[in-house]
Amino acid sequence: MPAMLWALSVAWAVALVLSGWSPYDRLTWVMEVLPTIIAWPILFGTARRFPLTNLLYALILIHGLILILGGAYTYARVPLGFWLQDIFGTARNPYDKIGHFAQGFVPAMIARELLIRRFALTGLKLIAFLSICICLAISAAYELLEWWAALAMGQGADEFLGTQGDEWDTQSDMFWALLGACAALLTLSRWQDRQMRGLETAPAKPAHPN
Repeated sequence: MPAMLWALSVAWAVALVLSGWSPYDRLTWVMEVLPTIIAWPILFGTARRFPLTNLLYALILIHGLILILGGAYTYARVPLGFWLQDIFGTARNPYDKIGHFAQGFVPAMIARELLIRRFALTGLKLIAFLSICICLAISAAYELLEWWAALAMGQGADEFLGTQGDEWDTQSDMFWALLGACAALLTLSRWQDRQMRGLETAPAKPAHPN
């Protein structure tokens, strides 16, 4: 089992306990941290037959912590966001934009690694294009989820939506995801390539060591 996956598990477990001890809104906390709870067993279930690069495990770890922190306070109330709001003089707490940037940044690298290793694509331009398209599809699906939550919960969905009165919040969320995807591909692709080559050349471990 990859050491980075164990590190991810410990970090997420501690963060979930701390954030879930007394969150601002319990239902919002559940909805925000749900992606980590779903991803966790998937990562463990696939680790032996299809281990990811350490870079990808680290990115997933960070993305999960962003979600968990947002769940504890709600995105509109995260202290880090208020600090950034004071520094940049924004009209609202921008922490949710960090979350949506990560929503593009991390899935772009996940999509890229799967397209190369699992689906054996070789055209770098096509891989980049498809990775960005996948991230935009994920972002759009998340916005639809927020819409359905608003219809089902009424006023109770306000904390989950976190629009803070911005009528263009949905569009800007998807734009930040697009920026995140592009930034990830531009800055981390070569690093990811080196780590993927390392996985290919690593000697296979025997299933039943003596």
